[in-house]
Amino acid sequence: MRIVVSGTHASGKSTLISDFASRHRDFAVLADPFDSLDERWDSPTASPFAAQLRISADRLVPRDSAGHVIAERGPLDFLAYLLAIDGMGGSLSPELDQRARAITREALERVDLLVVLPLTAADQIVVGEDEHPVLREAMNDVLLDLLDDSDLIGPGTSIVEIAGRPPERLLALESAVSGLPS
Repeated sequence: MRIVVSGTHASGKSTLISDFASRHRDFAVLADPFDSLDERWDSPTASPFAAQLRISADRLVPRDSAGHVIAERGPLDFLAYLLAIDGMGGSLSPELDQRARAITREALERVDLLVVLPLTAADQIVVGEDEHPVLREAMNDVLLDLLDDSDLIGPGTSIVEIAGRPPERLLALESAVSGLPS
């Protein structure tokens, strides 16, 4: 089983994955692709998000005896960031847009469960200015819109949106997993 936990930055992905992995040790955890990048930036640009899209897609390719996997972020996250930056005055080239969509579509064919953590007031996650709150909100909105795009997410991928406090999120994830064929 391949699970991807998606959401904008500071939405509770790491906490949910950590809580889930501590109770389901048969799942390998794939960390946030951001951790694989050497670069840091003051202002988000398309380049690091495009690199993370590729990393997140490549790691979803099943390896020999890979077993169960839960990944923090998938290509849909980074497509959402690219589109959010474009909507905020960036300049996403049509070629990069097409390539990012193709990579995302292909990678999501290998995902059994896409868990989305939308921003809600009930989650009570507060971020500072260093977390780029405008980009955070914009990415969240784009990500939620992309969930309805059947050209990106095929019928083989189940989607569940999870909100609430960490214990509630964990129970919702476990329920979603138990409802899938093994």
